[in-house]
Amino acid sequence: MANQVQPIFILPEGYQRTTGRDAQRTNIMAAKLVAETVRTTLGPKGMDKMIVDSLGDITVTNDGATIVEELNVEHPAAKMIVEVAKTQNDEVGDGTTTAVVLAGELLKNAERLLDQEIHPTVLARGYRQAAAQSQIILEKIAEKVTEKDTELLKKIAITAMTGKGAETAKEKLADLVVKAVKEIVEKENDKIVINTDDIKIEKKVGAGVEDSELIQGIILDKERVHSAMPKLVKNAKIALIDCALEIKSTEIDAKIQITSPEQMQAFIDQEEKMLKAMVDKVASSGCNVLFCQKGIDDIAQHFLAKRGIYAARRIKKSDMEKLARATGARVVTNLDDLTEKDLGKAGIVRELKIGDEEMTYVEECKNPKAVTILVRGGTEHVVDEIKRAVEDAIGDVTSALRVGKVVAGGGAVEIELAKGLRKFAHSLPGREQLAVNAFADSVEIIPRTLAENAGLDPIDILTELKAEHNKGRKSAGIDVYSGKIVDNWKKGVIEPLKIKTQAIKSASEVAEMILRIDDVIAGGKEKTPSTPSSGMPGGMPEY
Repeated sequence: MANQVQPIFILPEGYQRTTGRDAQRTNIMAAKLVAETVRTTLGPKGMDKMIVDSLGDITVTNDGATIVEELNVEHPAAKMIVEVAKTQNDEVGDGTTTAVVLAGELLKNAERLLDQEIHPTVLARGYRQAAAQSQIILEKIAEKVTEKDTELLKKIAITAMTGKGAETAKEKLADLVVKAVKEIVEKENDKIVINTDDIKIEKKVGAGVEDSELIQGIILDKERVHSAMPKLVKNAKIALIDCALEIKSTEIDAKIQITSPEQMQAFIDQEEKMLKAMVDKVASSGCNVLFCQKGIDDIAQHFLAKRGIYAARRIKKSDMEKLARATGARVVTNLDDLTEKDLGKAGIVRELKIGDEEMTYVEECKNPKAVTILVRGGTEHVVDEIKRAVEDAIGDVTSALRVGKVVAGGGAVEIELAKGLRKFAHSLPGREQLAVNAFADSVEIIPRTLAENAGLDPIDILTELKAEHNKGRKSAGIDVYSGKIVDNWKKGVIEPLKIKTQAIKSASEVAEMILRIDDVIAGGKEKTPSTPSSGMPGGMPEY
């Protein structure tokens, strides 16, 4: 009797496994689905998405990063595409849709070559070479920009906001964005340093988009702590304190025994005396405005009001840092150390009612290194979308200044890049040539999508575009409003180089990674029954 071979199980019960072409097909399919979802939002004529989460909260946006974040994507390959959007958002602050659509198209064109029996590693290598060559070509196409080119920077901001909810007042908002960025620019060893956190975007419902304003200082969503305090302080001397104006309770358990009413009164008097001493320390520094990161006791509030000091409490740490940069004050942790040298200056500190909330304005700061853009709009959803558009514009202007280079938008740079890549493909000997050509085709998805979203014929548009670029017109792009091919540099459709270089870098890297996967192993089911996750209402497809 022959020995029966015992089957060997190395994976848990209930696991799922797809291998070879099946694994590649499913991964590519998942990635393409994410790209298809955001594709219709690209460009000035792009549409918006309404996303309703499990709690019923609504987001209306055409910002690629917001969309992929709100879609609770489940599939592992699709999650990798979401990472592309996040990287793009962190690095540049705009161009997320471009990056996602490009990644999807790279995989779609790779699938065509996989069907022709071209090995995935050959494809990955070809894509890597094409991505490296793209960076060289893009550098050659780009034009220089400095912080002195105000008009050019405004055009960049307007291009970023076109097609977003902010379009109605894009001129005004672009002006605010450029002024805000120029205010916070610093130079270190001849290199431009910009920290976008120094621009605070405060949103308030009410009034119209065109009522948005730039404050040379900081707006806090805090009111003064006592009604007897002045509502307006001119020539403000500001103290920033990171300690509570309250009586500390002891760290160890302590018992205080009081045996008579006199002792009780003495105890209360002593507490009051200590609080008064604290306020005296604050006042002796010469400050007339106090911002406290922690709490301020009721009695201390009374004494501050008597001294005519404007005070606000429980201010966020990030806001304290911005106040320090805007006013030149130093955040003091110990009251005993507070001196006149630690105070900051502002022209006016006042309390204003905006909508139904009281807010503190710290404005007219001299040479502030932190500023605030107050965004207004008719409804909560409008204000949210305008805030996202302003963030995109700030990202574009800052990355243009950091790198110091810009390119013409509207599909112009992509067609020029594809042209350069096809030329490069001819110099390659092996099958990588096919991969580089596929990469060049993929890059053209951007002008193709711009045309489709504007209701134009993509084939006619691409043919015309290529003809113009072959004549040496590198800024020829689509004007989605007239449906014609125009010189987008003259038209003022300008984007920072960093958007393009980063999108190509991230998209090609993730495409290479997905192509190299030939085995997907999903772990077995948990023993305990897990609660079903609440999906998207209205039966959104699972990715």
